[in-house]
Amino acid sequence: MEVDFPESTSNRQPSPSMPTRRRSPLIVTTLCICLLPFVSPQTTHADDSLSRVLNAGRLVYGCDAEGGGPYAYPDPADPASHVGFEVELIQLLSGPLGPQPQLYQGQWDALLSTLSAGHVDLVLNGYEQTPERTDEFLATRPYYVFRLQLMVRRDDNGTTTIQGFDDLTRPKPSGGKWTVAVLGSSSAESYARQHGAAHVNVVYFNGATDCMMAVRNGQADATLQDEPAALFYSGEYQDLALVGPPVGHGYYVMYLRKADLALRDAIDAALARLISSGELRTLYEKYGIWTEAQAELPTLGPPDATTAGPARPDRLRGLPLIARYGNTLLLSAGMTILLACAAMPLAMAIGLAIALGRLYGPPLLRPFLAVYVELIRGTPLMLQLFVLFFLLPRLGLELPALVAGIAGLAINYSAYEAEIYRAGLQAIPPGQMEAALSLGMTRRLALRRVIVPQAVRIVIPPVTNDFIALFKDTSVCSVISLVELTKRYAILANSTGGVLEFAAATALLYLAMSAPLAWLVRWFENQLSHDGKKGAPA
Repeated sequence: MEVDFPESTSNRQPSPSMPTRRRSPLIVTTLCICLLPFVSPQTTHADDSLSRVLNAGRLVYGCDAEGGGPYAYPDPADPASHVGFEVELIQLLSGPLGPQPQLYQGQWDALLSTLSAGHVDLVLNGYEQTPERTDEFLATRPYYVFRLQLMVRRDDNGTTTIQGFDDLTRPKPSGGKWTVAVLGSSSAESYARQHGAAHVNVVYFNGATDCMMAVRNGQADATLQDEPAALFYSGEYQDLALVGPPVGHGYYVMYLRKADLALRDAIDAALARLISSGELRTLYEKYGIWTEAQAELPTLGPPDATTAGPARPDRLRGLPLIARYGNTLLLSAGMTILLACAAMPLAMAIGLAIALGRLYGPPLLRPFLAVYVELIRGTPLMLQLFVLFFLLPRLGLELPALVAGIAGLAINYSAYEAEIYRAGLQAIPPGQMEAALSLGMTRRLALRRVIVPQAVRIVIPPVTNDFIALFKDTSVCSVISLVELTKRYAILANSTGGVLEFAAATALLYLAMSAPLAWLVRWFENQLSHDGKKGAPA
């Protein structure tokens, strides 16, 4: 079996997990990596997987309904349940076996870790067959043959300037590069990079519809999608056209633990019956994703009976793997630093202005400032980024991704800084203002020279905590195509299989960015404390 994307991972990539603020997981991760060379990756025991599932009466499969159609998504008629071709596929497969299928909701990039931990029996969520995964897990026979489809925006006449992917391999007529939106760490990304050469700029998004919205808004020239998603959403995004013949070639498979051979064989046997009876084709036609490429399915077996991809050298582990991709991680850490260091001063300035306005501003202005604070604090950062990047272009204001990321972080944190500064200002005794005014100072001068400097000293610790937290919250900016450190970790971990190695390296980089800041603030606090003691009367 030949797969064109040996480094690809999947067409499904949700938002990366927010890094935890606790440091204890870093120690555990580091110890795990130190013990990797001495621990066998698989535990050998009798294969009781099938009897385990039969006795439990349920088949638990890991899936991420956030990825959307046509894979698995909430049922419009009953949002508490799920529909999708993979949801119905597992129901058809488990029927002859007897157990009831049960969806285990999890983030896409963590599903295989969930499988390793034993929380699910298998993973079924548009996972592509790759050599890296078949090294670690047991794969079923392919249940779908996917290709890649290019989608572009129609002009006012209903035509398109791009006729197929081949057009993207040539220079852009207006100069610069073609911008192609793809799902992070997907086969579409690999294909666009390999075949676009020097004429394509690949931007990452966490969902298929995010890519399509970027094309609709004019933020990208095209999006390259797995064929099922392109076919499924073509009716909803009628202002986008599917152009050119599909390109590329790959397979969707289900993954199980290496020891669960009996369960894998039972699923393969049930899948073979669905293929031969035509039920699988009926299911795919129901969701509009049947293509002529599916004619290959009857000839395919599990990856251990065929080849999982082109021959490749032994996979790197441990420090050699980090050394190979270290520069890439450092560049992404630079993006994290840029986002944090550009957003935090803006957030502090806006927050201070809001706090002063609420305490000393005109009475008519104060309710509006209070509403701003509650609105920003009451809505998630991800939603605010979506508004800035995806919705504003529909109103005629298009922000570059970097500008939208910095603005979103600054606006979000400004509400929290406003409350911190308001508490600091209220901690200054009212007599300070009265004394300044009695000396002939104006209210503005008294604020600038007397009140604000004292409040700033009080709020240094909480503002510092927010700055450190901001370094980690930059990971949310991956939803608007910014590849910062956490997003790079997800991409590298999924494409190389080095989950523990890159988790440890990423944690160390975050620690290296936040620890010096904490030390600097403690030094600054000590200096202020010493200055206060020197100026105190004897």
